[in-house]
Amino acid sequence: MATQTVTMEPLSARIPSDLYLWLAQLQVEGATTNSDKLRVLLGQLKRQHDGAFDYVAAHAWARDLTHRLREALVRIEGQEGRHSEVLGGLVEQVAALMALVISHAPATAEDAARLEDALVRRAALLGESLLRQATTGAAHAFDPGVVRRHLATTAELAATLKTLEGA
Repeated sequence: MATQTVTMEPLSARIPSDLYLWLAQLQVEGATTNSDKLRVLLGQLKRQHDGAFDYVAAHAWARDLTHRLREALVRIEGQEGRHSEVLGGLVEQVAALMALVISHAPATAEDAARLEDALVRRAALLGESLLRQATTGAAHAFDPGVVRRHLATTAELAATLKTLEGA
């Protein structure tokens, strides 16, 4: 199997001074020079563009966008020994939902219906996950009461639906 050799090509551009100063001060993981930063940022832009056509690429891009948050949560867990299954699950589901929305541009009503089905399925999984946390008494969260506090109306609606289905 042949491997493609990546070569580095020079790039020159004139940019406004405010963008130059912003780039110089920007903290980019794995990049120290402006040239390194441009490589990383162009790679991110490419993943963003590719994600517009492919769910897997869009998901990788969404995870890139949430990297700072996920890293901060890991830091909190390491420093304080606290973890939130609720927040971790929300971040993962939001990334998946973003990937679905970014990677789809339905051309027909049938395509739109398939996207709708996928989004509702993801949203339902998110709801089920939160309801599961609520049934444990105290959610595995930074604020153990957060799920019950915000799902009270949802639980009432679910009980009403169950009553209507039984009628």
